[in-house]
Amino acid sequence: MGDFSAEWLALREPADHAARSASLTQAVVDALESDPSPQILDLASGTGSNFRYLTAACPRARWLLVDRDAALLARVPKTPSVETRQVNLATLEDRSLFAGRTLVTASALLDLVSEAWLGQLAALCGLNGSAVLFALSYDGRVDCSPEDAEDAAIVALVNEHQRIDKGFGPALGPDATACAERCFRSRGYRTRRASSDWILTRSSHALQRPLIDGWARAASELAPQQTAVFEAWRRRRHAHVDANRSHIVVGHHDLAAWPLGVTT
Repeated sequence: MGDFSAEWLALREPADHAARSASLTQAVVDALESDPSPQILDLASGTGSNFRYLTAACPRARWLLVDRDAALLARVPKTPSVETRQVNLATLEDRSLFAGRTLVTASALLDLVSEAWLGQLAALCGLNGSAVLFALSYDGRVDCSPEDAEDAAIVALVNEHQRIDKGFGPALGPDATACAERCFRSRGYRTRRASSDWILTRSSHALQRPLIDGWARAASELAPQQTAVFEAWRRRRHAHVDANRSHIVVGHHDLAAWPLGVTT
């Protein structure tokens, strides 16, 4: 819940990569085949997880990775084809970032931004004829097993918390992918989406524990009078993890969009 530390990003990277839609990624890559040197802009890139996922499929690409956190960008692998730049993306004021970009991409970003921000992004991509690929936007679905009586209440509060301003205006949270589709279609884009759910089993204990902690913390922030209830829920969930019986599905979607006339 709002943790963008290098440690958290490293912890979630294997789950992110396993969840992403390979077929949607391939459709985007295929559309870039005619460009001998695709220019790719990666927004809110953190330590470069999205770059690491896509670079093998786009070996000829030149990359610009941007993030507000210089310490995270310092961890991006250094290669001749990769440039990093510290940028505050809250207002998308620097339009030069988008000039000549074949593809604009991001991972785990859209659910943090506002509808107005997405409208700006769609406009900038449209002006430059850029294709887009946005991975791992949270869609509001959480399924925990074994079930607990407090699960539904916790998830409802988590989804409410997702809509709090994260620095880009009122956050879209679970509505992000649907809103992005509307924004890009209004600019003449064709869109495709695919499921990219996290499937967290006994092999992902290290990720499950902080995820559970974050959910309990978010619920307590919105309903502090129930903090004791949420803390008890957190302990029960941790016990399931420790007993190798915890299974958690977190719903996400990947979204791709192409300007009209681009063959996919």
